[in-house]
Amino acid sequence: MTRPDPATPSIYEWAGGMDALRRLTTVFYARVPGDPVLAPVFAGMDADHPEHVAVWLAEVFGGPAGYTAHRGGHPHMARQHLGRAITEQQRRRWVELLLDAADEAGLPTDPESRAVFVYYLEWGTRMALVYSGEDPPAVDAADVPRWGWGQTPPWQPDRP
Repeated sequence: MTRPDPATPSIYEWAGGMDALRRLTTVFYARVPGDPVLAPVFAGMDADHPEHVAVWLAEVFGGPAGYTAHRGGHPHMARQHLGRAITEQQRRRWVELLLDAADEAGLPTDPESRAVFVYYLEWGTRMALVYSGEDPPAVDAADVPRWGWGQTPPWQPDRP
């Protein structure tokens, strides 16, 4: 795999850093309580949830590893989805509303960075379905996935 030039900004940097991701999650989670599809999923959401998701996204897109350092990394994120029985309709609505929030929050709209963003959203929400389903894989010590320009981590299920 060819690595990008070290002078190339990460997706995190390109998006506008932590401030941009906080705007994104603030806009998104402000919409959730009024959305009939997503409101039930986030009923009782902790007031700090938007910040936790912003820190997760920062790490995923090449920023500081704050989610791993302070929240428990990928195993913690996976455990948050166990037993939630997320539906395909909820997954799709989450992606749709987050993309709308990205526009409203002023995240870049260039095709390359938006493609990486959407690719992660598709992968991440489908993983949420896997972990929230009836027979989820073991929650292990996997690292937080990292998304960059033209590269994504492969997912290897740990079952036969």
